[in-house]
Order: sequence, then C-alpha cells, then structure tokens
Amino acid sequence: MGEAELHTNQLVIHSVFFFYGEAATKELSWQIANDIEQHWNEPQASIRIGSNWYRVLFDIDGIYEPDLDPEKVWYNDNPRFNFFRIEEFAPGDDISFVDGIGSNTGYFKLANVLQTSTTAAHEYGHTLGLIHPENLDIRGQSTPGIMYPRGTIVDPPFQYDPHAAPGPGHGGTLNPIHRRVLQSDVEALKLHKLFFTNGKAIVGDFSSLYHEKHRPRT
Repeated sequence: MGEAELHTNQLVIHSVFFFYGEAATKELSWQIANDIEQHWNEPQASIRIGSNWYRVLFDIDGIYEPDLDPEKVWYNDNPRFNFFRIEEFAPGDDISFVDGIGSNTGYFKLANVLQTSTTAAHEYGHTLGLIHPENLDIRGQSTPGIMYPRGTIVDPPFQYDPHAAPGPGHGGTLNPIHRRVLQSDVEALKLHKLFFTNGKAIVGDFSSLYHEKHRPRT
C-alpha cells in the first residue's frame, strides 16, 4: 500500500514498512526496503495522466519495530504504512504472503527474503493491487515480470536449471532471482485511474491485520 503524490513531472509513491517478529532486525528492515525501492525504480517507468507524462518513482522506507503495538496496526489510517511480521516459519504453506490483493499487512518467511531480493518486491506489487498473471507459460517472452510466481514456465536462462526440461520438477521453472519490474508492471497499477485530492491519492487498501507468531507443528 502507498500514497501517490503528483509533482510537476513526477508521480512518487511513498510506502513505509514496519517490520516486527523474532526474525526481524534493523539491518534486514533496511535491506528489504532498499530491495523493493531498487526493483521498482529499475525500469524508470513513465505513465500518462491526461495530457501529461510523469516519471514514476518509488520512495520506500523500512523501520524495525520489535515492540509493535497491535493497535498501531488495527487503527492505522496512514496509507503509507505497511506492517509485516518476519519469522523463520510462516503460516499455511510456509511461504511469504500478503493478507489480500491491495493490502497493507502480511508475513515474510525469513528464508524467502534472504534467498532473493525479488520476494519483497513481488509482495509489494500485491499490496499495490497486482495479481499473478493468468498465463504462467511465458516461453519466448524473455525477462519475467515481477508478478510471475514460482512455478512459471520460462525460457531456459530464467529457470533454476537452464539445462532442465521446461516444466515442474528438476529445475524447469522460474528461478525468482530473474524476475524484474518492467514498464508493463508499473502500467498495470493503472495509476492514471487514481482519484487525486490536493495532488495525493491512495494506492491499495487497509487490511490492518496484526499477526501473532506462527509456530510449526512438531
């Protein structure tokens, strides 16, 4: 989730991530925020609103808040604020997730964010309202966009094992380290449809869920 702000020739999306949980640290909080910012600014995307063109910039901050008060999450009304718990294990399928498409809360599995910098950037896309593409066989399309999930069938250079036969198992699917934010990903945000008041607009929505620590079954 974020707040879009219009300037003369720029549209800046401001997002602040508060990280809590036993696996969260100050350094990791900075790293995740930096990963998100770098990936989403990489395409140097531009969009058209009305008759004007705007360069889209992403301003991401990461704050370590180990003693986060649940009420800060429940009653937050600042569209820039996002709250993510970081732990070694995650509920459900034990992978990182957001609490809905266009939400401001979620849960990061530590290994996911350490394994590849695209995990947080991918989940950020969900907080802004993006979903996984319908077609998950993109052979011939070159670089995979940021919203393609694990399991997507891609050209050999983007697989876990470039020499494997395409398809599930044995390294024949997308290695997420190869995902990139593309101009088309920024266009998919449909920023030109936002309703701006005094030059500002909300991207995403409030899910406002505080997560307790998930403990795996023994």
